[in-house]
Formats: sequence, C-alpha cells, structure tokens
Amino acid sequence: TTSIILLDSPVGTGFSYARDVEGYHDIGDFSFSMHVLIFLNKWFTDHPHYQSNPFFVGGSSYAGKMSPIIAQHISQEIELGKQPKINLKGYVVGNPVTGSDYDDNFRVPYAHGVGIISDQLYEAAIRNCKGSYIRPTDKMCARVLNTFQNLVSEIDVSQILGVNCIRGMLTHRFLSEEYIQLSDPSPEQPTLDCFVSYSLG
Repeated sequence: TTSIILLDSPVGTGFSYARDVEGYHDIGDFSFSMHVLIFLNKWFTDHPHYQSNPFFVGGSSYAGKMSPIIAQHISQEIELGKQPKINLKGYVVGNPVTGSDYDDNFRVPYAHGVGIISDQLYEAAIRNCKGSYIRPTDKMCARVLNTFQNLVSEIDVSQILGVNCIRGMLTHRFLSEEYIQLSDPSPEQPTLDCFVSYSLG
C-alpha cells in the first residue's frame, strides 16, 4: 500500500495557520524547510510503524524548489544517526521554481517545443535575442518578443492545455471592494471547467 502525507507549508498556505502572529514572521526558505523537518520527525515519532516505508519528499512550483533542501536535511539527520530514522529514498519535483530569470527565459524555447510558436518565430528569437528572452537588447529582439507575447497572451501559463478563463473574472478582489455592481446585476459567470489559482508571491 501507498501512503501520502499532504502538508500545507509554509505556515499560512492552504489550511495552515500559526497560533500567534509571530509564527508568520519567520517563513523564509531555511525556516520553511526546518519546519517541515520538525513536522516529519514528530509525525514519524507518533507513527513508528511507517518508519520502514520508502519515503519520498515531493513538491511542485515553489515547493519543488524546497523538496531537495528538505531531502538534504533528512539525509543529514540520517548520517548523524538521529531518530526517528526516515527511510528516505529520494525526492520528486513537479514544475519546480528555479529562479525568475531562468524560468521566464525558458518560456520561448518551451513554447516552441510544445508547438505554440512557429519554427520561424523561434529561429528569429534565437537569431535576434541570442538566448536572452526577458530583457531585449535591441529593437529586433524587442519586436520578436512582442510578437511572442501577443501570441501567448491568451494562454493560461499555469495550464497551457486548460481552458483560459474570461479575463474579467481573473481580477484580484479585496475584502474592502464592492462585490455587487447594481448596474450589472448578472455578471458573466465562469464555466465549470474554468480553474483559477493565484500566487501571493
């Protein structure tokens, strides 16, 4: 059988919360990874019958960046002989964040690789931008990147095969904002297959 632990981390994401406001002040990468390690140590101490099971750390997006760090912490504790001994076998990442310059710069090659842009546009980008697709160095590169941006502007970058929801529905809302406009009593509703996610980062 397979068991999965789903953990909302760092504090404040998903359904997680801190008992006092101080818990939200220390949520950097190091403390995030250490909090996960503390949780895992407590969990395996409370559930020792799972300690022999193969264990993989996994995460996607920003958590994909943290998974190798958490796995490294676990590995270091194993080498030091600390208990509980987690049977770490590896880590799994899905679409991990690696850094905005690298991630954003890869959008052009990725779009070409999955057939969103033509060979001609991709070759023009290579020729004029010389591998730097986020900060155009001249007018021709800027023109190519503008064409690229126009082509991909209607695509949901977090799910290129999914339905792109109506733009008006994707605006951020705040608690102080008036939700109902009397002049428009029936605003357009999203379709059931419209999935929207936001990042606070």
